[in-house]
Amino acid sequence: MSVPTSSADLVSRLRAAGCVFAEDEAALITETARDATELEAMTVRRVSGVPLEYVVGWAWFRGLRIAVDPGVFIPRRRTEFLVAEALRVTAPGAVVVDLCCGAGALGAAVASEREVSLYAADIEPAAVRCAERNLAPWQGALSQGDLYDALPAQIRGRIDVLLANVPYVPTDEIRLLPPEARLYEPRVTLDGGPDGLSTLRRVAAGATDWLAPGGHLFVEVSDHQAPVAQAVFTEYGLTADLTVDEELGANVVHGIYLPVGANPVA
Repeated sequence: MSVPTSSADLVSRLRAAGCVFAEDEAALITETARDATELEAMTVRRVSGVPLEYVVGWAWFRGLRIAVDPGVFIPRRRTEFLVAEALRVTAPGAVVVDLCCGAGALGAAVASEREVSLYAADIEPAAVRCAERNLAPWQGALSQGDLYDALPAQIRGRIDVLLANVPYVPTDEIRLLPPEARLYEPRVTLDGGPDGLSTLRRVAAGATDWLAPGGHLFVEVSDHQAPVAQAVFTEYGLTADLTVDEELGANVVHGIYLPVGANPVA
């Protein structure tokens, strides 16, 4: 087995394996490894195609080091925009839910910048175990289950901000994803059904039962899905607007539940 004896050798191996940011990855792997044996094992995993976040065990997300275990969806940088949009309307003391939470990155990011009552849920046991570690500093209440079925009954009709980073890749397009996602991340975290919006429809359908009057729902979609997603929100009794970050390639649909006489959450 070839053992990296220098940073240049490590960078060379990563670059030969197709790692575009080989220098940055080499630095992270070297920083994380506890000894030469672990450094080599981590290098072998990365060269074989294992996502860097699984190799080092964490991902950066809005300045937080989020623990990411193998088999758990890796938070994307573009999703930082969804959090930024949600923070605009998140007041201190708000009831915030991170639905389809994965590693809990969105909930952790919001709670790190606002004092909130935080709840999170995911259908995947591995994700819930991972999110427990990431949400512990903010005492987030975590549960496992299918969407709203996982949430405690006492917050029904009381949610001020609902973040739902649902799977939105159309089933037939999963084969086109980069191998790091297609081969290593659970299909349930990627597959959004025939048009990519199956889970989003279920979230929108239940939103008015769970949101407080004036409560907000935020989801991320692709650019070509955005008009349909907005129409889905409207169909289920929410207002709908779209915000875009061109640099990140991020599209966030924002809905507000406004029954007669209600005002948006400040």
